[in-house]
Amino acid sequence: MRLLRWLWRQAVILGLGAFSVWIIVFVIFRITDNRLPWILAVAVTYGIAAYIVLPRVIRLGLRFVQRSRVPEYTTAGDGLPGDPVNLALIGTLAELRAAFAALGWTEADRLGLASSWRMAVAFLLNRPYPSAPFSTLYLFGRGQDIGFQKAIDDSPRKRHHVRFWSMNLSRVENTLGTPAFWLKSSRPPDGDRALWIGAATRDTGFALTWLSFQITHATAADTNAERDLIVSEMTARQLIGPVKAYDERSELPQKRVNHYHFDGDVSVASLTVQGRGSGTTVVS
Repeated sequence: MRLLRWLWRQAVILGLGAFSVWIIVFVIFRITDNRLPWILAVAVTYGIAAYIVLPRVIRLGLRFVQRSRVPEYTTAGDGLPGDPVNLALIGTLAELRAAFAALGWTEADRLGLASSWRMAVAFLLNRPYPSAPFSTLYLFGRGQDIGFQKAIDDSPRKRHHVRFWSMNLSRVENTLGTPAFWLKSSRPPDGDRALWIGAATRDTGFALTWLSFQITHATAADTNAERDLIVSEMTARQLIGPVKAYDERSELPQKRVNHYHFDGDVSVASLTVQGRGSGTTVVS
């Protein structure tokens, strides 16, 4: 029975792959090639394939290929695993913003046509864009609530960055350690103390996404280092209280997601007000 399920999954993947190639090469490219110069036809075909066809085919495939595992990592728009979750801070939105401002980090602009165009130009010409937008990753059924970054050598191609999703503290206490913790949830009011669950990584340059081949930032494989950088800087500035490592993901094989390597620990701490106070953690 297990062998039959495996064969069925492989057949679905192979069939969807063949269907994608047929649509892209024999339908989309043939139409564009008959109407546009060859170079433009290739460019238009790439855009339609990478940003319309392949993401939808991937999502369809994932509906058939059930992975049966708790999503302790973010997902991209095409449904594939994104950045691992490795940081959690407790406090209000104002406290979160104040803490990263004290470290010299900049809040990311909202992703839109204008900010995306500005980012593309800055990336191509290597011009500084301290508040460049982030691509959208998903956790708890929604995109990130807020993100912060710090450019490396004033380049938009290299940066430290972290995305955050907020969660009501009462929900944390009731569902932590269960699959229900990772289900869809709404964002709590900005003035409330919340658990801000973060995925911190370091951008290193240019890359194409796996399977859909969309243009994106390349990221360093070691997410432990990025998490530890944020924790150490906040600890040095007394912006957080005692830090506790919480391992929610020991069941993941080799503690690896995508090309990332990580130790499975989520560093949890409470934000302090303007660097004062000891702070306490909810996770125990």
